[in-house]
Amino acid sequence: MNDRAVPPMQALPDGEAELALVVRLPWEDVARLGQEAGRLAAQMQRPVTLDEAVSHRLRSARVSAAHARPGVGAGEQPSAAPGSGSVASLPRLSGSA
Repeated sequence: MNDRAVPPMQALPDGEAELALVVRLPWEDVARLGQEAGRLAAQMQRPVTLDEAVSHRLRSARVSAAHARPGVGAGEQPSAAPGSGSVASLPRLSGSA
């Protein structure tokens, strides 16, 4: 996978965008995402995919970061710290054990 082409992006009817990409993760992070999907499925009372769990986790992290840091508006993304690309480094969601 040495192609450096821009992944396809699709506009969604709800005003959001969908971006397809491939991410290489250690198995430990995949397991954490599975746990997150399980918690989310219990909360929503329906099956949840890993894609949904990732989207939920990213949105929750962005919202909590925007509320925690003054000067970061709703449309802006806070800058990530170096080396913080792992799922384990994302903030824990409220209600998770």
